[in-house]
Amino acid sequence: MVALLSVHHVQLAMPAGGEDQARVFYSGLLGMSEREKPANLAKRGGCWFEAGALKVHLGVEADFRPALKAHPAFLVDDLVALAKNLKAAGCRVVDDEPLEGYERVYVYDPFGNRIELIQPLVP
Repeated sequence: MVALLSVHHVQLAMPAGGEDQARVFYSGLLGMSEREKPANLAKRGGCWFEAGALKVHLGVEADFRPALKAHPAFLVDDLVALAKNLKAAGCRVVDDEPLEGYERVYVYDPFGNRIELIQPLVP
């Protein structure tokens, strides 16, 4: 049997022309570096971001609708500070019910996609 090894990247949808908003959120607020898309894919629009092994690809979807339920979860090292910065920048940050072993919130990117931010509790 073939083994699945890891997640290579997460792709989220965005509307056409939203690249600058994506850069403000994913690079400016989340601190991810933008990665240049290969030339054959760049013509489609969208943008790619990375932070260590975490890779997020934003692809243009003609009939865009945000992911309101489905979401990626990003492991962070200072949830309180990040949530505070996101709120100060005007982002919608929502507390949710506890998840055993983690502190967590949801934030919505500029296009309304839900992203979970989680930090392990220190025993």
